[in-house]
This record gives sequence, C-alpha cells and structure tokens, in this order.
Amino acid sequence: MDPLSALRDFTVRGELDKIVRVGDEFRFGNDYVFSCGAETAYRSKQGNLYTLETLVYYVKNHHIKHTEYLQNARTQKIPAVTLPDRKPLLEYLQGKVSSNDAIEFVVPQNPRAVDPVPIDVEEYRPEDPGLIGIRSPTHEVEDERSRVRVPEKVDYVSMIKACERPLKDRELLLECRHRDFYSVLVASTRREEERQRMESQQRKDGLVAKSRLMGADDRGLGFWKDGEDMGYDSTPKPKMHLKGSKIGEGVPIILVPSAFQTLITIYNVKEFLEDGVYIPTDVKVKQMKGAKPDCVTVQKKFSRDRVVTAYEVRDKPSTLKVEDWDRVVAVFVLGKEWQFKDWPFKDHVEIFNKIIGFFMRFEDDSVESAKMVKQWNVKIISISKNKRHQDRAAALEVWDRLEEFMRSRSHN
Repeated sequence: MDPLSALRDFTVRGELDKIVRVGDEFRFGNDYVFSCGAETAYRSKQGNLYTLETLVYYVKNHHIKHTEYLQNARTQKIPAVTLPDRKPLLEYLQGKVSSNDAIEFVVPQNPRAVDPVPIDVEEYRPEDPGLIGIRSPTHEVEDERSRVRVPEKVDYVSMIKACERPLKDRELLLECRHRDFYSVLVASTRREEERQRMESQQRKDGLVAKSRLMGADDRGLGFWKDGEDMGYDSTPKPKMHLKGSKIGEGVPIILVPSAFQTLITIYNVKEFLEDGVYIPTDVKVKQMKGAKPDCVTVQKKFSRDRVVTAYEVRDKPSTLKVEDWDRVVAVFVLGKEWQFKDWPFKDHVEIFNKIIGFFMRFEDDSVESAKMVKQWNVKIISISKNKRHQDRAAALEVWDRLEEFMRSRSHN
C-alpha cells in the first residue's frame, strides 16, 4: 500500500495515534513502515508532491488556525500544507470524498518488500496469463523469492474511461426534454392574432364611417354640428371632400420642400422619422443610387404601439389631385411664401388649421431664420448640428404632435 492510502485508512478508522515516528520512519502500527520524507501521491496546487511527514503533521493538527499551524510547522522545520489544499486534502483523508484531482497514484509498492529476483522476460508464456514472467532456469531450488511477480504498469485513465457511461451527446442537450416552450408559442401566436384583429377592425370601422358619409351625401342629407338631421333634399349634390373635418380615405400624406436649403427633404425624411437620425441632404444624395423618388413611405418604428400607421411623403404638391388634398395631414415648411403657391387654400390661417406644420432648424441658428415662421401656426423643432444622439427626441416630438393632430381631426 502507498503512504497516502495507508494514512487515509488510519485516519478514517480513527487510529492516528498508532502512527508513530521512530527516527526517520513512520510506523503505522504493525502494518506498514514508511520513510518520513517519502513523497505521497497528493500533488499541491504549487506543483510539488507532499511528503508523508507533511501530511501526518497536518492531519494531526488540522483543527488549529492556519496561521498558528504555519508557525508551528516552521518551528519544527516541517513543510506545511498550503491554504488552498487544506480543505480538499482533509476531506479526502477523512473519507468524505473518494478521490481528488490532485491525487496521482504511482505503481503501488509494498513497504519493506524484498526486491524481486530478476527474471528472464523472454521466457514469458502467453498461454499462462497468471504469470508475468517465470523463474530463471539457473534456479533449481524453488523458494519464496522466485515467486515474486513483476507488477504491471496500470493505465488508470483507460480503466476510468472503460467504466464511464455517456449520459448525453450534442443532440440530446439541444432537445431540452424537461423544458416546455409551447406556452411561449401560444402567447406569441395570440399576440399576433390580436394585432391582426385590431388592424382589421380599424380598417372596417374606417370603411363603415366613410360609406355612411358618402351615402348621406348621395341622399342629400345635411347635418347640424351636433349631428341633428336637417331634412331630406332631393337635389343631387356632388360628393363632398372632408377638408377641415375628417381625413380622406387612404394613406395620409406629409409634404416636404423640394428645395435643398431646408433640413428635411424627401432624401433624408425616412432616416429622420423612422430611425431618429438626421443625415444632411447632400450626404444622402451622394449615397443614393438611381433617380430621385417621387414618394417615400415612412412609419413610426421606435414605438410600442401594436398598430403602426404608414404615411406617404411627397415634395411635389402640384401633382396632387383634388381628392389627394383630403389626405394631406402635415407639411414641413421652408419659411418662404412661394412654398404655398397654387395650394387650394385661401391663406396661411386656413392651411395650418387643416394641416399641421413643422419648421426644422438648428438650435444655434439666428432668430431671423424663423422670423416669418413665428407668424404662422407651426411647430418649431430644433436639432443640434453635431449631437446626433439628440435627433431621436426631436423625431419623437414630431410624431407626438402629428398623432395628436390626427386624433383631433378624427374626432371632429
């Protein structure tokens, strides 16, 4: 038996008092005798193998504090067990654990064993598996020494692997047999169905309201502001447009200037309203491939709303038909009178009562740039020339104002 196993055996049995030091040897009762400096199979985290003297002294003094233990060991000139090794070493010696990564068993040797007689390995007979070698033919008298066998080199790693039983492979780990994700699928499907139902209901409500208005117009019915019937008029009238009252059927329209001297144009409006990032027009023109678009569709992406309304952005009011003006809900103004030339409205008061206006400017621009705009009923939105992280707040302000205006027109 090796020194470490013998020490563990005596520790588990509570017979440490039978381990006695005699000179340079430790006597384990009448069973074993080992040298005090014999290296054990326990390797410290510092890399060296602990000697039997170190382990015997530690296991007999493990109950005292580590600092006191170090001082006592230093006084007796005995190498000490390091602090990281104390707990795992003690658990192994006391039998609480059966093995430890720090243990490196060598070929077991019998203490005080007599050296084996050299044998002739060439005379090994495979048909006799019970023997590793046989006696030398020069020995005619069979004695006790001739029966000593040469110990085999044991491959402990192969022995351990032979006893291992694989529990899972890559495919089994991915199966998650004890986890159920069906509830996640049900919840996501339910949310998607709810979103589609709400969108469908909104479209249905819009069509019903529109058909009622158009039907009332065909019959010649008029209404007071509070909704009371004025009576029936048999004279056919043209279909009415909803200027100043409700928004026309279709995708709402946002108008932007076609001039490059304004901050928001049809080139960069999508990045600003959808991503909350301002990119100068000249930069977007250089990045653009192909011809200039006549229409751009934008949505409020950075929102928690389930239903997102789409808007058409145009920069050519002259191409709008009469019925298209019912869908115009917002305009980014340039601050010049000629922008509103040939618009189907009497003046600026009527325009900005029926359409919400926005004026984009840099926060450090002069007051003169917004002098004309301040006379109109428009919302001034300021952004920084360099601090792009502030663009998102400006874009959110535009969306908040626009959605509030859309709600007010829907209830008119």
